[in-house]
Amino acid sequence: MNTLLYTASVDDRYGLGVIRSRIGLEAKARMFDGETDLFTEVKAAKEEQNINCLLVDEAQFLNKAQVFQLARVADELRIPVLTYGLRTDFQANLFEGSQYLLGIADELKELKTICFCGKKAIMNLRVDEGGNAIREGEQTVIGGNSSYVALCRKHHREMMQGGTLPPEAFQ
Repeated sequence: MNTLLYTASVDDRYGLGVIRSRIGLEAKARMFDGETDLFTEVKAAKEEQNINCLLVDEAQFLNKAQVFQLARVADELRIPVLTYGLRTDFQANLFEGSQYLLGIADELKELKTICFCGKKAIMNLRVDEGGNAIREGEQTVIGGNSSYVALCRKHHREMMQGGTLPPEAFQ
């Protein structure tokens, strides 16, 4: 199947326009930013080649208009759209893209992560080089496993209130 890939232009962890899995699979992707008209681009791409599916990585960086453009891709162009991204930032605030995807998606499938305590991790804690919680700052700071720790709600709350993560949280 021919899948058209997109990723956010702000995510340069693996190079611009690259989607990479945690197990090392990697693919080149088109990039989107706040000005990208995804419906128009996908429609043009469909006229040039057969597109069986659209995959958008880092979907939390979509804006409201782009989420509705993706809905048009699914509804009018009849191309299945898959998006992957975070629900909330390090302060538990919804990202704009995630907010609207949660509101209008046909189907939601959650990829589960486990907190160091064994409970389901639903929160992302931003940490500094020493592993200390960062409680304030920009919503978006691009980083990998060294910048964020997945935690359950209880441990996220404790860390945001001044707690200290045990060493096993970083394993």
